[in-house]
Amino acid sequence: MVIAVPKEIKDNEYRVALTPEAVGAVVRSGHRVLVEPTAGQGSGYSDEAYTAAGARIVKDRARLFGEADLIVKVKEPMGSEYPLLQKGQTLFTFLHLAADRPLTEALLERDMIGIAYETIQSPDGSLPVLRPMSTIAGRMSVLMGAFYLQKIHGGSGVLFPGVPGVPAARVVILGGGTVGTNAAQMAVGLGGQVTLFHREMDRIQNLEAAFGGKIVLRISKPDLIEQAVLSADLVIGAVLVTGAKAPKLVSRRLVSGMRAGSVIVDVSIDQGGCVETARPTTHSDPVYVVDGMIHYCVANMPGAFPRTGTSALVNVTLPYLLKLAGRGVIAACREDAALAKGINIYKGKVTHPGVAEAHGLKYEMFSVGA
Repeated sequence: MVIAVPKEIKDNEYRVALTPEAVGAVVRSGHRVLVEPTAGQGSGYSDEAYTAAGARIVKDRARLFGEADLIVKVKEPMGSEYPLLQKGQTLFTFLHLAADRPLTEALLERDMIGIAYETIQSPDGSLPVLRPMSTIAGRMSVLMGAFYLQKIHGGSGVLFPGVPGVPAARVVILGGGTVGTNAAQMAVGLGGQVTLFHREMDRIQNLEAAFGGKIVLRISKPDLIEQAVLSADLVIGAVLVTGAKAPKLVSRRLVSGMRAGSVIVDVSIDQGGCVETARPTTHSDPVYVVDGMIHYCVANMPGAFPRTGTSALVNVTLPYLLKLAGRGVIAACREDAALAKGINIYKGKVTHPGVAEAHGLKYEMFSVGA
């Protein structure tokens, strides 16, 4: 199989889909790997390292895409890349299709197979490929929030850990999954006062045991969320409904009632965001202000730490990639039910219910017997 590794072109996205070591593993398995020049540079990997691992460097993007059976990326294709996608190819990357109708339509029109990292789901409900990126984003959310609370950056001027006699920043986290848990750990470590909301009592009990009373845990109810958000210095959106659009838990009215200079970091922006006033931003232009509140909604947060992000991502994607390349999509998914959950688009059909619902399209269950 021919596998292409394009250079990421999303704003300030420095991660790369395969490291040279991973390329070596793929090549030793009998496959060809094509890599775009400087694809790994942002993560500290030279073209020479890829060549030494057995890859071929292909300068022409159209040729790189055109020769590939399987395209492996980090982030979803940008609009300028749509014409490069070929009929029948397999695309393996973060897709977030529920928040991206143009990309959904582009994949459908080309009868492609779209496998989304974020919906690969183990039998226990965990998301093995999304987890490491969510860990990074959760930790980053607190760092970015503390940074933008500085008055010189437009914030309210609250020092995150406070000082003796002056309270620490009040942090509200919406969602107790991987993002929310890591955000809470970071916020507690920096001395913040943390309230975390989650919709499932079992998870709240587990978090109570893990944090040992260091954070306040609440079941997600609109009145409780409103009360907490109105007094917060930092609100972190960490809501995830696998493959579907995130529910709006914080309204524009609620945002306008917060203290001016408070910060909102909506990590769920990839899936549309859980704050009504949230819209995607970039590392080049990361924040904007609505009703006096700073919004940080960068859609590829882990791209800021590519050396860590690339290694963490490839650790979990490589085994799936080797299965796909070695067995083909159907056989690989027949053997691995978690991978089968990643199929969002299959040859002109929407095969994830969350994507279909988000765009009002027909949902057709993916079958390994197809």
